[in-house]
Amino acid sequence: MAKKQKFDFDLIVIGSGAGGSAAATIAVREGKTVALVEADTFGGASPNWGDVPIKSLLHAMQLYDEARMGARFGLRSSMLGYNYPSLRAWKELAVKRTGAGGNRKYYENEGITTIVGSAHFLSAHEISVNRRRYTAASFLIATGSEWRLPDIHGLDETTCLTPRTLLESMKPPKSLYIIGGGSVGVEIAQLMATFGTKVYIAEQASRLLPSYDDEAGELLAKLLAEHKGVTSLTQTKTLSIEKENVAYRVTYTRGGVEHSLRVDEILVAAGRSPVVDLGLENAGVNYTAKGIAVNDFLQTSAKHIYAAGDVLGHNKNTHSALLESRAAAQNIVSKHKIVPDYTGTPRIVFTHPGIASVGLTEDGCLRRDLTIKKALAPLNIIARSNTSDFRDGFVKIITDKKGVILGATVMAPHAAEIIHELALAIKYNHTAADVAATPHAFLSWSEAVRVAANRLA
Repeated sequence: MAKKQKFDFDLIVIGSGAGGSAAATIAVREGKTVALVEADTFGGASPNWGDVPIKSLLHAMQLYDEARMGARFGLRSSMLGYNYPSLRAWKELAVKRTGAGGNRKYYENEGITTIVGSAHFLSAHEISVNRRRYTAASFLIATGSEWRLPDIHGLDETTCLTPRTLLESMKPPKSLYIIGGGSVGVEIAQLMATFGTKVYIAEQASRLLPSYDDEAGELLAKLLAEHKGVTSLTQTKTLSIEKENVAYRVTYTRGGVEHSLRVDEILVAAGRSPVVDLGLENAGVNYTAKGIAVNDFLQTSAKHIYAAGDVLGHNKNTHSALLESRAAAQNIVSKHKIVPDYTGTPRIVFTHPGIASVGLTEDGCLRRDLTIKKALAPLNIIARSNTSDFRDGFVKIITDKKGVILGATVMAPHAAEIIHELALAIKYNHTAADVAATPHAFLSWSEAVRVAANRLA
């Protein structure tokens, strides 16, 4: 009988972000020997320079914004100011409090071996990190993705900002040109504009937030313009960026006409590339520049090597990466393999008002040639809009012809919390009539969900 091969570890996880950390923790608790390799900061993007710091600043922004507008409630707050270094200190405290940022000790306390450096596959069961070799029976690749520089003349010679480097700035720039009108681009546009920056946001699609329902991107552009002075340049292609003394000259086309403007800083928030420079060919793992190919169980072409999170190339959200990480861990430690179920996964934009979407958008339904019914309830028809003096938003619900909910979008204060009843409805095939028949608390924003559902019941 052949002798079983001895490895240094049962599992090596490459990447300590959302796609890797959950799996490493689950596997070690199941009695496996586990190593976790991290090339940057432990915890990955989300807690260190992504979700947590951006959302902590957005919370401060919203408080500042609402307080400044307090005169309509009888509050004397028009002279309110802010201290940007103190805002940065608050952001750092929020990162520290979550405990997920730079948390190497947490993994070591769990019994996980931590290794700092870039991993490179030497063969199917062996990697090198800083010229040291490590072997494992199984691997999970969770290296995530990084912001990609778009093909714009002069951009590679520019010290442009990314959402990560922007958060480290000591003060907001006087003017900012944002390339990319997706969720991160619009969050940063609102954040910087609230703290006094003149913001231009360029998006090639016909609206901001092109992967969301039309109404969300269109209303957000209107609110950003009216309340923040943000210029939304939709259907815009950025042609070139040139250094002009201490500023930059941006040239772009819009509607077939060439324009140029001068700004202090450029921010790239469009397009991410999976981190796949790992010697994957040495391990027999199929991949392209767009990501690693996996089957339904998250196995690569080398069956003992799994992949999860943004490295798959789908650029979903942190909670989807965690879902995949847990599924990959189950499939590595158990014979009973599971398929990650993304049904009912919300997509969130933490602007104010917030935007949350689940299931299919109207465009997505049309692409699938589905027969649908839809209803939209504006926020101003519910009583809460009067008591909070906030009317900009809506709830939109899309159903099939039998009334089963296919998709929904909420644009309202606390949208990220409101969306979950609609996520539950989609996950378990409930109808708009089911939602409409559920009592909704008077003076809650969620009454708009009941109204929209009732229009389809």
